[in-house]
Amino acid sequence: MRFRFILLALFLSLALPASASESNEAEFQSWVKDFKKQAVEQGISKTTLDQAFEHVTLNQKVLDLDSRQPEFTRTFWQYFRSAVTEWRIAKGRYLYQKHRRLLDEVTKKYGVPGRFLVAFWGMETNFGGYTGNIPIIESLATLAFDPRRSEFFSKELIDALKILDQGHVTLDEMKGSWAGAMGQCQFMPSNYVRYAVDGDGDGKKDLWGSLPDVFFSAGNFLSTLGWQKQENWGREVSLPENFNYVLADGKTARPLAEWSKMGLKLADGRPLPKEDMQAKLILPSDYRGPAFLVFDNFKVIKRWNNSNNYALGVAHLADRIIGRPDLSKKAPKDDKALSKTQMKSIQERLNWLGYDAGKPDGIVGSQTRSALRAFQAERDLPADGYPSHRMLDMLLSTQK
Repeated sequence: MRFRFILLALFLSLALPASASESNEAEFQSWVKDFKKQAVEQGISKTTLDQAFEHVTLNQKVLDLDSRQPEFTRTFWQYFRSAVTEWRIAKGRYLYQKHRRLLDEVTKKYGVPGRFLVAFWGMETNFGGYTGNIPIIESLATLAFDPRRSEFFSKELIDALKILDQGHVTLDEMKGSWAGAMGQCQFMPSNYVRYAVDGDGDGKKDLWGSLPDVFFSAGNFLSTLGWQKQENWGREVSLPENFNYVLADGKTARPLAEWSKMGLKLADGRPLPKEDMQAKLILPSDYRGPAFLVFDNFKVIKRWNNSNNYALGVAHLADRIIGRPDLSKKAPKDDKALSKTQMKSIQERLNWLGYDAGKPDGIVGSQTRSALRAFQAERDLPADGYPSHRMLDMLLSTQK
């Protein structure tokens, strides 16, 4: 009886079609074969290609991470508390002093203060403590095979192969994030090719093991993006009573003198600097949270990672590293993230009430904020444009 069951199982296993994973792997290997031909045409050596792809398979974990959409988006305060921790501040201060001579050399060449280089280092990899453990060629090949962003990741894969071809790093060393970011400063391969620098003069651009290479590369990157060596990133400010929060759109630049005439001061009560500089006003949270006047260098920080929260994290960490004070505001007790479903409800309700929030997609954009500001302004509320549970409750209780 048992023998018959074994025969039946063997028959079924032979009769069943290949699993979806086996089919996908076959398609992936076919894609790799075609891609290698294209890579040869772009100058990648056959030896590098054979070594790089010898054990590469379709990485389902990478695809899952790429397609995963978080149900909740963290608030500014939730992000900030996890980014600028007391441990990270203390570690940053220690490492800033430890590597001060090297950092000063980078500042002299590129104009970027060392505190910012250390802050980026801390934000990206906890000062080199974790640079990622996924093989870069496999992650990029997987993402390039996926049709959603194939063109972008195919180019990144070619650049990663160029780095191997030029001997800057070995295949075993080339590990990083699931999305292909590498080294202690988490450069994508294209940025590695464009901006990496051999800071220690050993003939290699090693962003994993050489701090001179890491710091000189980061300085070169920020300098090329337009870092203004004579300017700071911005300052936390206090706003006058009955301030028009519509002005805090983060888009319109005004001279510091004009902001000063409106009643803005530094967070500690001192007047704004009397400098001929343009600044934009941003509120990362609602009207109860901190406000910042930001300069051109804030935009440069965002070109590393296009997020106000990230840029404020880097900037504030850089300030704390040299002993500047904490923010003047604390998170309110009702600080709580909205789910995508709740965010869609805000957008749908704004549209229903006649404020054009665009297509309800659960993603906060400038159109949603503008619509919410208009709703708030018509009801004499602080028009900060910040979606929250308070605003959701108010919208749901408002009739046309």
